[in-house]
Amino acid sequence: MNEAMETIGRDLGRMLEALSGLLFVSLLVPLVWDEYWAIPALIVSGLLPLGIGFALTSQFREATQPGKLHGMIIAATGWLLVAVFGSLPFLLIAWTVELGLPVVETPSQTETLAAFTEPLNALFESMSGFTGTGLTMTDNEAVLPRTLQWWRSFIEWVGGVGVIVLTTAILARPGSGSLTLYESEARSERIHPSVVSTVQTIWWIFILFTFVSILLLWVVGMPLWGAINHAMTGLSTGGFSITDNSIATYDSAAIDFALLPIMMLGSIAFPVHYLILQGDLRNFYADLQTRWVFIYMSAGTLALTALVYVSGTYKSLFAAFRYGSFQFISAATCAGFQTAVDATNVALGRWPAQAQLTVVFGMIVGGAAGSTVGGIKLIRALTLLKGIRFRIADIFYPTTAVRRLEINGRRLNDQEMRQEFEEAAIIGLLWFVFLGLGLFVLLLVLPQGEYALENVIFEVASAQGNVGLSSGITGPDSLPAVGKVTFMFNMWIGRLEIIPVLVTLRTIFSRGGLYQ
Repeated sequence: MNEAMETIGRDLGRMLEALSGLLFVSLLVPLVWDEYWAIPALIVSGLLPLGIGFALTSQFREATQPGKLHGMIIAATGWLLVAVFGSLPFLLIAWTVELGLPVVETPSQTETLAAFTEPLNALFESMSGFTGTGLTMTDNEAVLPRTLQWWRSFIEWVGGVGVIVLTTAILARPGSGSLTLYESEARSERIHPSVVSTVQTIWWIFILFTFVSILLLWVVGMPLWGAINHAMTGLSTGGFSITDNSIATYDSAAIDFALLPIMMLGSIAFPVHYLILQGDLRNFYADLQTRWVFIYMSAGTLALTALVYVSGTYKSLFAAFRYGSFQFISAATCAGFQTAVDATNVALGRWPAQAQLTVVFGMIVGGAAGSTVGGIKLIRALTLLKGIRFRIADIFYPTTAVRRLEINGRRLNDQEMRQEFEEAAIIGLLWFVFLGLGLFVLLLVLPQGEYALENVIFEVASAQGNVGLSSGITGPDSLPAVGKVTFMFNMWIGRLEIIPVLVTLRTIFSRGGLYQ
């Protein structure tokens, strides 16, 4: 076996060991809620990745540090493997209830849980959770066992920060290899010179914000179990809920407005959070991305409020603002919580097409790079806009003029500007190419005439942007198997910002002789 495979195998083994730790920690939930029948399924789910991970790390313990290519392959295949093994609790718990246990009494099977006896549905739920998307194969989350409600929230919470960031923080392995892996997971900003110190600080900030969010939701009236789960999935901008109609179940304006700052916390970069916690409050407006998080979300909120109010979707201006602000911020932060559903008001899928496309715009752009959000990211959208303006203005200057482009306090020379503009343009182009491919597949496999074009665009953008808002297409029965596989691919590339997945696929096809 060559050196590269040993390096990749060793680091994938470490990620699987970290995953098994998450599963064993989750054993506390069935113990607390007397769901003892779920314990064997969790133990088996934890032992499998632990055994494989231990074998890989032991076999390749002396492998070299990963380079840039290795890092991208490890990130892409690692997220795929974590999603596969993370689906085991869904699959095994569903089959435990389906078949029953000989000694411990199991609950009655429900239609919602029975959907996870299909491996594809279990894998979809796991991929959606780890990538922080929030599209779901359940039709009534409230009847799921507490163990699975927790597992869904927990994997979104971990996935929001990143599986590799978690692994690096636990293993605390110094050296260039950690930096390579950190950057391959679509992160570049560092809080400290050391990557290990950076990821540990990120987790401390995340844990602190999680406890504050739980307290806030509990104070405004959400039951404690709901507050724990929704704080985790709101801060990680994942969007899984434990209730049938997401946040609409509570039908509480206080809870709606309390979730807005929680989702926005998740859309701001961790290095900025660190500086603000250190007392440097200037970063609220001095940092380009943070400033635009507030500008862009305020503008989107006003636009969406106006659209749903003028169209008569909501009769009062307050209702239009309540649902408009929540749904735009939920989309732009990629949280994916819904308050606009059929049970309490007008569902998103029945909003005017202009309003739905405004939400789609929020999903595509996303929040700040270095946060928990998906989408193209604000910094790339701003880089493209500034780059285009710079190029147009260039025509009006003499060829001998020396000009620099300023982005977020950095003065870029011509070469640096070209590199950043090129990167933003490539990722932006690829994002729309795969959005188009997903749209093409969905239009082929969905029943003709059942969904409007804006509904399909909305759903694909939601999957690839790791948002989770739904116009009603995603479901165990409503979405064909090909559509589920397509959405899993969209979620996977969306979380890793496409390039690592394409590098991995090229490497695989090249070795197999399919690409030369």
